[in-house]
Amino acid sequence: MMAVEDDKNLPRDPQAPKGRPTPKRSEAEANRKTRVTVPKDRKEANRQARDRMRTERDKQRQALLDGDERYLPVRDKGQVRRFTRDFIDSRWSAAEFFLPYAVVVLVLSIVRVPVLQLASTLLFMLFFVVVVLDFVRLGLTLRKSLAERFPNENTRGAVAYGLMRTLQMRRLRLPKPQVKRGERP
Repeated sequence: MMAVEDDKNLPRDPQAPKGRPTPKRSEAEANRKTRVTVPKDRKEANRQARDRMRTERDKQRQALLDGDERYLPVRDKGQVRRFTRDFIDSRWSAAEFFLPYAVVVLVLSIVRVPVLQLASTLLFMLFFVVVVLDFVRLGLTLRKSLAERFPNENTRGAVAYGLMRTLQMRRLRLPKPQVKRGERP
């Protein structure tokens, strides 16, 4: 253990600025030839690649359901994104009811009763304004919480990530919510 630490403290050899000597051409060629494994059968290679990709997708899907940080997609990894998900999932939001409400308004607008059509359109506009105001409130609160919790980390895109998460109904969100409503992250 001590020898490894001593090696790190020694100055680098000026003849080998990479920290190791450049390999001889014959060694480099031999290394290159032994590392490459060319499949004998193209169909078999494609099948292996498909199987490998399928297992990676299955791991990723299971991670989205369980919240396992190791296999999450890059979009969902990290402490900042986890905090954002927990922050959004712990609150009620008008935006998560937007899609079901839009379906109801669509059905009411098809009905051939002019009063219902007008009422549904006005209610939809009102609900849209409420959602926008909720977005602004939630975005400002989330931005402030991120600045307090992670002052030295990159939080770029986290607010947009959180706002897009609010548009999804809670039980359809992936990764699955890890906190209950009312709990604070």
